[in-house]
Amino acid sequence: MKIGIDGNEANVEKRVGIGEYAFELLEQFKQLAGDNLQFTIYLKNKPLADMPKESSNWKYKVFGPGKFWTQWRLPLELFLNKKPDVFFSPSHYAPRFSPVPTAISIMDLSYIHYPELFRKKDLYQLVNWTKYSARNAKLIFTISLASRNDIIKVYNVPYTRVVVTYPGIKATNYMQKDTNSFGKYVLFIGTLQPRKNIERLIEAMAKLPQDLNLVVVGKKGWLFEEILFAPKKFGVEGRVKFLDFVKDEEMPSLYKNAVCFCLPSLYEGFGLPVLEAMKYQCPVVLSNVSSLPEAGGDAAIYVDPQSSDSIAKGIKKIIDSESLRKEMISKGLAHVKKFSWEKTARETIKALEGIANG
Repeated sequence: MKIGIDGNEANVEKRVGIGEYAFELLEQFKQLAGDNLQFTIYLKNKPLADMPKESSNWKYKVFGPGKFWTQWRLPLELFLNKKPDVFFSPSHYAPRFSPVPTAISIMDLSYIHYPELFRKKDLYQLVNWTKYSARNAKLIFTISLASRNDIIKVYNVPYTRVVVTYPGIKATNYMQKDTNSFGKYVLFIGTLQPRKNIERLIEAMAKLPQDLNLVVVGKKGWLFEEILFAPKKFGVEGRVKFLDFVKDEEMPSLYKNAVCFCLPSLYEGFGLPVLEAMKYQCPVVLSNVSSLPEAGGDAAIYVDPQSSDSIAKGIKKIIDSESLRKEMISKGLAHVKKFSWEKTARETIKALEGIANG
């Protein structure tokens, strides 16, 4: 089987969310490539140095221009040149027209549930491009049952066309790094955007002991200004540290030394940092909405994301009980054994074979 893949989400330097999902799948696909499974990765720009290396069964096709690439340039390439048996886009956007069966990935529908939290330009593209992609795709991959139910309801697609493949965990090696400068801290990881509910987490910090800090790791997304102002607004300026983007190799120590990891999002497709926190023995406090109960299972403490009091109480449970903290760590280590990128990749390939064979 010959598989074509839109590799642009993976071909970026700072990968988060869908970029991480795309890159990890490519890494695993490369391991699976062989005489019976050949890949062509379509890109706007040359592959970065850490992208999987070319081989007889793994090729890159680089072409431009990049503007509206999926709308006309990629379809043109698929029509005019040698075609794969199936085309896979590990993002919301499929080629506008495709001469081969096409599959896409939709992580979540936050732009449908919380449109006011997106910039108008981004919202327009997400709504309209995802709509045509979902309707034309032979298969839609997603990363949780909650997201699958959303996709079926919103896009009115058959149950059989939406496949859940849970994500895995990055294979980073633990590297000890001094995080004592943060003191005793709660850890948040995610793009700075309203949906992540960081402002309410900062409000919760004002209700917790003065010796407890908050470390926020994540690059600026959109509508982030109020998040950066929130520490002053709630009187905790000296207790909130914004670290922007942190390299993968530095993350394990941040998890390992945190009191807990807290993700109080209003909506998540899954929440990859949840599994990473558990892997590195960091208890997790999560919202009780969307897919997060799936991501956390019985290994998390759940809170109401609309209430700073609830968030504060969830964190305080971890602070006040060392026995509970140890219990959550133990449950977390057991929970993460259910997830791997290799499993995700194999399930993805199996589903792609199904649509390639009609």
